[in-house]
Amino acid sequence: MDVVHYGDLAPFTTKDGSTIREYLHSPAQSLAEATLEPGQSTLRHYHALSEEIYLLIAGGGTMEIDGETREVAQGDAILIAPGAWHELKAGPERVRLLCCCVPPYSHDDTYFS
Repeated sequence: MDVVHYGDLAPFTTKDGSTIREYLHSPAQSLAEATLEPGQSTLRHYHALSEEIYLLIAGGGTMEIDGETREVAQGDAILIAPGAWHELKAGPERVRLLCCCVPPYSHDDTYFS
């Protein structure tokens, strides 16, 4: 049985600029918590293979996916299809979100420009 506690997770910065703590990473999927400080945004990017689901657990901001922009807040779940350009910008508060990736997150599957 794989059980992971938040306090045991080492943070690291992804290629898009967010700080994450990865809870679990299997051959099929990954689950991580990402944070953005107030006003911080990820670098606009896409994943060729991974479908992502973001679940905002604190804070809010502006989410852009393939040119469509909307305000998002705590409790919102966001689906990001493979190949979709996306960027999340935190509002005046720190943003915390859970991110599920299928297949699992990989630096090698993160593309810019």
